[in-house]
Amino acid sequence: FYYFVRLCLDKILLQCVLQARTLSGADAINALRPFYFAVHPDFFGQHPKEREVNENSLKRLNGYLENLQKPGFRSLKPTQLTFYVRETEPNSSNVQESFSASGFRAVSFTLRTRDLLSTVLDILNSCSLSTEHIQSLNVNSQPHKEAKSTVNRPIKWDKTYYSFTGFKDPEEELEQAQRVETTLISWLDDNGASAVKKLRKSLPLRKELERLKFELSHELQLSDIRWQRSWGIAHRCSQLHSLARLVQQRPEVLKNVKGCTVVFTDRSGMSAAGHVMLGTMDVHHHWTKIFERLPNYYKLQKRLLFLEDRISELLGGIQVIYIEELQPLLTLEEYYETLNSFYNKLRDSRLPFHPRSLRGLQMILESDRYAPSLHELGHFMIPTVCDPAALQWFIFAKAQEARENLKRKEEMMITEKELIDTSTAKFSLDRLYKEPSVSSAQMIDCCKRLLEESLPYLQGMHLCISHFYSVLQDGDLCIPWNWK
Repeated sequence: FYYFVRLCLDKILLQCVLQARTLSGADAINALRPFYFAVHPDFFGQHPKEREVNENSLKRLNGYLENLQKPGFRSLKPTQLTFYVRETEPNSSNVQESFSASGFRAVSFTLRTRDLLSTVLDILNSCSLSTEHIQSLNVNSQPHKEAKSTVNRPIKWDKTYYSFTGFKDPEEELEQAQRVETTLISWLDDNGASAVKKLRKSLPLRKELERLKFELSHELQLSDIRWQRSWGIAHRCSQLHSLARLVQQRPEVLKNVKGCTVVFTDRSGMSAAGHVMLGTMDVHHHWTKIFERLPNYYKLQKRLLFLEDRISELLGGIQVIYIEELQPLLTLEEYYETLNSFYNKLRDSRLPFHPRSLRGLQMILESDRYAPSLHELGHFMIPTVCDPAALQWFIFAKAQEARENLKRKEEMMITEKELIDTSTAKFSLDRLYKEPSVSSAQMIDCCKRLLEESLPYLQGMHLCISHFYSVLQDGDLCIPWNWK
């Protein structure tokens, strides 16, 4: 009996020590600086897919950290996160092999921790980042209020207590429940009602958004109005109202926008794709300047198209393209400089490509790579600094595979559209769409498996195929493409 009591007291003492060794919110941010430096979306400008995954995962991680700091919380649901981690220590031999040619690797882990210190350590260890700097943080100092609040916590008995008495260990039961993997059905059961409530609340704003978009597109004779990011419906309406006010105040400056696509994004200008970009943080004065400069932008756009044609001629007729979903959002000026630099390099090298021998093939230019590659969708990814001789050999060697990939891409796009239409009809969805970071192959696999299920919860909903489970603020349901 004495031994049993001693075990319990030792366990309680150890728990008190662990409770004293906690992090404040500010300490946690400082401790995670190496992690934020390795995954911050701003460092993935040349990789839109990876940037979007990290943005979404950071939002969910921040929510998890905020909930941990809320007074009186008991437990959190396990949260699975995926990050693309940059190579910050290229000389580290133990992790270098896991990095891709682009200098980053994908890391997935599940948070089941109940305090900031354990969470920080889990994150750093999962990403193979050092935890030595945490020792230097002042993790032993606790505000008086927090220390006081631990007095009324229930006693946490040693495991032998539950073995001896036959009582159930609440901590073990909780851990078993957390180990149960989230399934689509269980997640819809838990979140369907919340999504329906949010969706109904957003319906008036959705109608207002469609009205504003139609009226502005008609009045300005625009090809389309788009948004670069997944802003909420209210935010989008606000942006359209702002554009409508500018139309009323300065109608003369918008006469040159006819036939254009307007994109609300982070900065103002004209994009490499020829779309008018309106920075959401800019005021009307900045927007007005962009509209006034449109004639000059159109002239630069013609010069850009000429450069693309000249590059195509030098490379046997291969088409130079710009893919918004796969490339960073470049301004027209930035893209022109990239093309011009590459063209001058090709012109000086005089590569012996037979005219029109590569017609039907496609390539995109990238400024953050050093070796050419072939994308699964069939286009060549060519670094602007690529050695001309290596470029020639690579294109010749991969030309047939590129044609096969392009053909497969066309077939997949047809299959994807058919499956989206079929799934939308079967589940009576109001809308079914995917995030840009989800490939056609992933979307096809997801839809095929969805069609094998009976999901009455989805009737009338907006369903987004993503990489994680989430209910957006306007009621859209996000599910991972590889749901279980």
